[in-house]
Amino acid sequence: MKKTATLTFSDGSPSIELPIEQGTYGKPVIDIRALAAQGYFTHDPGFTATSSCNSAITYIDGDEGLLYYRGYPIEELAYKSDYMEVSYLLLHGELPTAEQKMAFVQSIRHHTMLHDQMENVFRGFRRDAHPMAVMVSVTGAMSAFYHEDMNIFDPKQREIVAHRLIAKVPTVAAWSFKYNEGQPFVYPQNRMSYAENFMHMMFSTPCEPYEPNPVLARALDRIFILHADHEQNASTSTVRLAGSSGANPYACMASGMASLWGPLHGGANEAVLKMLDEMGDISRIPEFIARAKDKSSGFRLMGFGHRVYKNMDPRARIIRETCYEVLDELDLRDDPQFKMAMELERIAMEDEYFISRKLYPNVDFYSGIIFRAMGIPTSMFTAMFALARTAGWVAQWNEMLSDPAHKIGRPRQIYTGSTRREFVPIDRRGA
Repeated sequence: MKKTATLTFSDGSPSIELPIEQGTYGKPVIDIRALAAQGYFTHDPGFTATSSCNSAITYIDGDEGLLYYRGYPIEELAYKSDYMEVSYLLLHGELPTAEQKMAFVQSIRHHTMLHDQMENVFRGFRRDAHPMAVMVSVTGAMSAFYHEDMNIFDPKQREIVAHRLIAKVPTVAAWSFKYNEGQPFVYPQNRMSYAENFMHMMFSTPCEPYEPNPVLARALDRIFILHADHEQNASTSTVRLAGSSGANPYACMASGMASLWGPLHGGANEAVLKMLDEMGDISRIPEFIARAKDKSSGFRLMGFGHRVYKNMDPRARIIRETCYEVLDELDLRDDPQFKMAMELERIAMEDEYFISRKLYPNVDFYSGIIFRAMGIPTSMFTAMFALARTAGWVAQWNEMLSDPAHKIGRPRQIYTGSTRREFVPIDRRGA
């Protein structure tokens, strides 16, 4: 027998029966759609207590510190898989066979080039434009170059779009960096892995040969896996909301990137490095710790704690190990800024103030350190996040359009403005 919840009213209005739904994991969800027929709706700023969709892609348990992609723990995927395999998993729901993976990788490689005229889009920006501003614009502009596959209700065409975006966004990101640096664009090398190819486009020049460091390439691939999807966060919800109107997929991805750019979302790792720059020296760490503990200061340490995870972020454990691998490979353990970061980490793991509030170092804390060690500038940090998250965004967009129950998003509001008023001509209005 299906469980229901009964909503009763203190004014004697008839009660309303509401179905209770239960997913594979997670808390029970009360289906409130029947409220609208009775003239009611709910108020939930930030949608923190509202389920907006059914999804089989990602599951998070913040209390237990769990993250699953299609049922697979993030730890297993990070250590045993690679980003291409994880992208296939997010899109198709199952890990690929060897043959399926080979075909998928070949398809991605087929789409890595950008249309030649898209160089003109890049050249329309100022050289000092933020890479994310360029990425948002260029990704949205793809609809003007790849408009032939726009029947979003055709699964095959959605698959082509998904492959195209996963393939081209690294090129867009790398070229945004190159344009910012005043360097020539570097074309993809499809003999390389996904991460190696991105490093090649970022760091090589026509002057000399470039071979990506395999330790750094593996670290980057692991970071891409850890950031590939994260349930219905702000940027994913933005992609779904834009997609619910039938908007073209490139516009949907650009909207997700714009949402990700916010400092409370994808810009958090950039904020970590800015904080370390502000500290300047390891001797000032006690001062910043004291400010973080003082509620009246308005200051908080960036890179600690997480809105969803009330236990340690499972991604942080993995990326912490990766961070040390990168620092060792580049012989940077004694770099002053990295020593500051490691001292902050030590304090957070030992200080009762941080432990009691579950303010553990999060994935943004470590990813920023890794990126800087690899020579990726701070302005590119969110672009790296957007690159990795593209696979999750297209999987979520595809799932939404495959769901026969999906509707155009239309949140409600509580109106707090004026009651009805009569228009007053301008010559009769007081000063």
